[in-house]
Amino acid sequence: MKRSGVISIIITCVILVAVIGGFAFYLGHKSKTGGEEAVESTAVQKILQKDLARNYPPTPKEVVKYFAEITKCFYNEEYSEEDLEKLAVQIQGLYDEELIANKSQEDYLQDLRAEIADMKEKKYTIHSYEVSASTDVEFFTENDLSCARLYCNFYVKQGAGNVPSLEQFILRKDTEGHWKILGWDLVNE
Repeated sequence: MKRSGVISIIITCVILVAVIGGFAFYLGHKSKTGGEEAVESTAVQKILQKDLARNYPPTPKEVVKYFAEITKCFYNEEYSEEDLEKLAVQIQGLYDEELIANKSQEDYLQDLRAEIADMKEKKYTIHSYEVSASTDVEFFTENDLSCARLYCNFYVKQGAGNVPSLEQFILRKDTEGHWKILGWDLVNE
């Protein structure tokens, strides 16, 4: 009797462990599957969800990377006119006040729309980009303000090939300590 009682208890424990383990696996798998579907978002939505006031890129390299991600959205993605305006505001959040002051918001949006239309008409997309290594960022001071110079190589897909487009960025630290884009220029044509 004692031996069969011990075996019964062991079998019952094994069955309970199997049932609990199976139920835990089911719940874990169910929440992962449901969660993946719920958080699926487009590249444009991901960009627009970033709150620059709370989560501003900490380095010049990260600022240029975020600029490049927004630029990819402009030329590669489909979006509404409202989203275009929101993307424009988001990218301007990376700009130095001096750069923003060069154009009215209306002129900026008009020029941006024309540039995007031209790229899409020519069937150009940005395949990828490559920002300078952190060790290649050149820091300097101008008018007692901290500045940085770095490069970003955009690979523009044109037909079957990719054409590199190297751009030099100048950033300046603002009064809050954020690196802001003061300007950029094409290095090679």
